[in-house]
Amino acid sequence: MANDKMRLTDAELLRYSRQILLEGWDIDAQIRLKNSQVVILGAGGLGCPVSETLARAGVGHIHIIDDDVIELSNLQRQTLFTAYDVGQPKAKVAQQRLAQINELISVSYDIARINRDNAKILLHLSETCCPDLILDCSDNFATRDLLNRLSVSHHVPLLSASAIAMTGQLALYEPQKQTGCYHCVFGSTTDTTDAEVGTQNCTNSGVLASTTAVMASLQANAALQYLGLTRNPLTSQLLLWDGKRMSQRLIRYQQDKACPICS
Repeated sequence: MANDKMRLTDAELLRYSRQILLEGWDIDAQIRLKNSQVVILGAGGLGCPVSETLARAGVGHIHIIDDDVIELSNLQRQTLFTAYDVGQPKAKVAQQRLAQINELISVSYDIARINRDNAKILLHLSETCCPDLILDCSDNFATRDLLNRLSVSHHVPLLSASAIAMTGQLALYEPQKQTGCYHCVFGSTTDTTDAEVGTQNCTNSGVLASTTAVMASLQANAALQYLGLTRNPLTSQLLLWDGKRMSQRLIRYQQDKACPICS
C-alpha cells in the first residue's frame, strides 16, 4: 500500500499526462497531489467548480461539507448540479458527481452546518492528523472567522475565496509561517450579526455566473500549486478581481502583531 502511494499507476499516468508534461510540473508533483487531502467547506457557486477542478487534476482525497439542498436558483452557477437534483443535499450530489468524474480519487462528504462544537470533527482536525489544505467556499463572516481560528490553532493552511456580483477576493493563509491570518486582513467580523454589518451575499446581492467560475478557477490554481509544488503563489497577498473592469490586483498584507488569533 505504501508503494502505491509513492508511484502513479498506468491509468493515472495517462489521465494526468498533460499536467506531467508541464514545465516545472513532473511526476513528483503529481504524486504529491495524489497523496493530498483537502476539505472544502461549501458546495455552492465556488465549491462546485473548485472541487471539480481538483478532482480532475488528481487530488487524492476530497471531503465536502455542506448542509444545504439544491434549489433551482443554484443551477445558474453551481456547476455540479442539474434540474433533476433539486431538493437533494448538495454535499451528497457533489460527492456522487466527483466520484463519476474521477474514479481514481476518493471523495467523501458530510451533510452538516459547521459550528464551534462540530468543526474539528467535520474538518478532520486532530492532534495527530489534519488535512493538507482547507478551502473556504462559504458565504458568511462568522464561518470564515471560525475556519481561521481553527486554521491557526492547528497550523493548517486556509485558502479563502469569496465571490459577489462581479467581484471576488482570494488569499492563502499559512499560519505556520506567521505571515498573517484572515483576522489580520479583515479584522473582527463577528461582534455583530451579518444583517447589522450589511453583509452582501448571493441571495441579497446577486452574482454573475462567470464570477464564481473565475474565482473558483483562481482558487483551484492556488490549491494545485500549493499541493503539487509546495509553493504559495499568494504569500502575504490578497487578490482582488473586478469582473466589470476585467482587472485584477494584489494587495500586500502582513501579520498584525496585536492580532488576538495568530500573534
